Amino acid sequence: MKLSVIGTGYVGAVHAACMAVIGHEVLGVDTDAAKIAELTQGRPPFYEPGLAELLNRTVRSGRLNFTTSFAEAAAFSDTHFVCVGTPQQPGSLAADLRFLDAAVDALTAEAEGPCLVVGKSTVPVGTAERLANRLRDRDGNGAHEHPEIAWNPEFLREGYAVKDTLTPARLVVGVRSPHADRTLRKVYRPMVNAGVPFISTDPATAELLKVASNAFLATKISFINTMAELCEASGADVVTLANALGEDPRIGHPFLSAGLGFGGSCLPKDIRALSARAEELGVREAVAFLRQIDEINLRQRQRTVDLARTLLGGAFAGRNVAVLGAAFKPDSDDVRDSPALAVAAEIHREGAHVRVHDPEALANARLVHPELAYAATVHDVCDGADIVLHLTEWDLYRGLDPRTLVRLVHAPIVVDARNTLDPVEWRAAGWTVRALGRQAALGTPDANGTAAEPEVSGNPVFRIAATGLDDDGDFGPFGFRHTGPQLLAEIEPDGYRIGRPDAAVPEDRRQPPIAPSEY
Repeated sequence: MKLSVIGTGYVGAVHAACMAVIGHEVLGVDTDAAKIAELTQGRPPFYEPGLAELLNRTVRSGRLNFTTSFAEAAAFSDTHFVCVGTPQQPGSLAADLRFLDAAVDALTAEAEGPCLVVGKSTVPVGTAERLANRLRDRDGNGAHEHPEIAWNPEFLREGYAVKDTLTPARLVVGVRSPHADRTLRKVYRPMVNAGVPFISTDPATAELLKVASNAFLATKISFINTMAELCEASGADVVTLANALGEDPRIGHPFLSAGLGFGGSCLPKDIRALSARAEELGVREAVAFLRQIDEINLRQRQRTVDLARTLLGGAFAGRNVAVLGAAFKPDSDDVRDSPALAVAAEIHREGAHVRVHDPEALANARLVHPELAYAATVHDVCDGADIVLHLTEWDLYRGLDPRTLVRLVHAPIVVDARNTLDPVEWRAAGWTVRALGRQAALGTPDANGTAAEPEVSGNPVFRIAATGLDDDGDFGPFGFRHTGPQLLAEIEPDGYRIGRPDAAVPEDRRQPPIAPSEY
């Protein structure tokens, strides 16, 4: 099939490349000429694991091309995916749909025959109906056949966007006609043939499903962060609590990682937009809890600042603060609404000298916060630091040797705001370790900000039964080590870490891989 993809940001560029991989001819469209020039050379304008190779191969194959011309897109295909941004409106909780409206208007104005316009942007429920009515009002009731509007929300995780597009957990389409249903089944035929659930519903349900999914995930994150506050007040350990909760199959491990909270371009603005839309529909109180979810999430940033300030004796002025992480999550260079940068900027405002390191996001961070200092290496950012803040959970930081870093810093104090460092290893190297929700495991700071060692007799090892693969690949018992207060969470035989999305799955229950077309 021939497809056009309108908008070549995080969603659009990935979608275009992946559709070309499964055999379609794809034309990507964007009004940003500089971005199109980069994409035409097979270079993505942002970091996403696996995308650069995919983009380069599909561009070289001739199946993926890019343009700034809506007329060219309208002539190229009669099936168009719209992937433009829908940011939060300035001064409002609602989504800003100006870019979406402009893209649909520009595309359909050039269409000379019937076409299917498929929205992938995250939008308030009712957007497809509103767009369809706008097109009818614009074109009148003449002989011209109106473009059909459908909705096909994306459920991508930054850092896993290529994988999530090629092997999605489910495909959801909101359609009004058998033609639209058949067309989208044809688009996604390799996935459907591989057994991916294909859920065909009305556009309103498809639109709402996307924001409902994000609202649920945000709720789960903020829930465990409220538990972290309770753990600190009661002397409990939120990491052990979260892992025990996650063993319940009704709850599960993903998104139960207590710490600094969520950010990025999706969860924060989507829960706000859902609240705004609910108010427009007259059901404001039905989603009143979402305002609390947002408040809990933002409070994590202030709690991290407060903890760091306490550890420095009550003031940041004149102190050197090393920040590990700038992106809002690992495996991304996206700094939009980054909790890490929000913390760094606040500490800078309170008079500290703040240096930031990130494996991929430094260029974007400099654009947003030029007042901060940046370092190219972990050693550079930690050199002479009075405190080290671990704010984005990159694998690079998990693998750091605290024995090496302790020789670089001025004071060996670390705040693990993501609860992914091994406190036993860091304390053994001479560090004072603090984290949100782990007072019992990490010790309580005294009036000088120094954390006392937790009372642990010896180094007991506990075996906790679970269910998984035994050495023969069958279901059977296995355990993970719990050494002292620190859950290592290494599950045999494949080293899967609890809370990660790549859980071990038996071969006979895995989705078959989608064979890429010839490049």
